Amino acid sequence: MGQKVHPVSFRIGYTKTWSSLWYADKKNFGKYLHEDLQIRKHVLKSFQQAAISKVEIERASEKVRVNLHTARPGVIIGRKGADIDRLREELQTVIGNKEVHINIREIKNPALDAQLVSENIALQLEKRIAFRRAMKKAIQQAMDAGGKGMKVQTKGRLAGAEIARSEGYSEGKVPLQTLRADIDYGFAEALTTYGKIGVKVWIYKGEIMKKAETRAPKKEVEIVEEKPAGEKPAEEALHASHA
Repeated sequence: MGQKVHPVSFRIGYTKTWSSLWYADKKNFGKYLHEDLQIRKHVLKSFQQAAISKVEIERASEKVRVNLHTARPGVIIGRKGADIDRLREELQTVIGNKEVHINIREIKNPALDAQLVSENIALQLEKRIAFRRAMKKAIQQAMDAGGKGMKVQTKGRLAGAEIARSEGYSEGKVPLQTLRADIDYGFAEALTTYGKIGVKVWIYKGEIMKKAETRAPKKEVEIVEEKPAGEKPAEEALHASHA
């Protein structure tokens, strides 16, 4: 059986970017990486109901910028910005009193965000909603929101079965091997009384064309035949022979 490569890591450097945007030497690399893991863990644990899809971290000198992609920015900001100020102070304590800036980036269409869709399906499974119904509903919402294609896969003891299995549904097209394809991928786990159920979501939003690939129209090239030096044109040679 062939295995599927991660759609995001497969396209990094082409249509996708890293979640951590910074450079460090060998001495500080492990330290910064550990801090990033602590930041993401703390943010996701503190705001479990905020529908956070992605946490981007940028570094410049002793400053750390955290970009939170969320469908519910009001939950993070809080009343008069109280919650976001508290989060900033907590992160400064976690990473050693460095200057922390937090930016909130709202997700306009949650139905096309694969991570949020997978978490939503997992939440429905925890509430004992039928897994087929949850998958079909998510696919329909994504297609209605403008998606070109979508695939959902659930794996585990579905509906309390004795033997774990995987089931999936798809609609439209999901070109996994096309680098210019804008494919979003998300994964979540549902904690049920029968054990964990994994949920994977692929959403195809269309193709991303780079500027370099936007080709100019072809121009017609006129081919001029060069004659060796001293050779006369055919008409002049014909007149010379008659003379």
